Amino acid sequence: MNYTTKTVTVRYSETDQMRFVHHSNYLKYFELARLEWISEMGISYAEMERDGILMPVVRAAIEYKLPLYFGDTFQVTVTLKQPPKVTLDFEYLIVNQNDELICSGFTQLAFLSPKTKRPMRCPDFVIEKFN
Repeated sequence: MNYTTKTVTVRYSETDQMRFVHHSNYLKYFELARLEWISEMGISYAEMERDGILMPVVRAAIEYKLPLYFGDTFQVTVTLKQPPKVTLDFEYLIVNQNDELICSGFTQLAFLSPKTKRPMRCPDFVIEKFN
C-alpha cells in the first residue's frame, strides 16, 4: 500500500549555503508525506495523541542521489512495508519534476503508551485503515 503526495515546491528557507536543500529537511518531507497520507485516510494524528496514542520515529535512514534546489518541485511516495503491529515501517522515494530519483529512505514509528512510554499494539482502527 502506498501514497504519493501532491507536488511540493522547495522553499528558500530549506536550502543551505551551497543552495542545496539541507539534508535534515528530507526527514521533514517524509513526515509531510506520512501525515498527508494518514489525513487522506481519515485518521487525525492530533486526535490519536489526545486519545493517548504516541507514534515517535524510532529509526530513520536516507540515501541521497541528487540534490534539490530552491524552486524545484517534487513528490514523495510513501509505502507501508508490512501491516502495522507495534511499529509502522515506511519506505520513501522523492522524485523531482523531471522524474529523477532524489533520495530514498526509511522510517520506523513505534506505538507508545503516554503513561508508561512502553510499546503498545497498533490500535484496531489504524490497522483497518491500512488494510
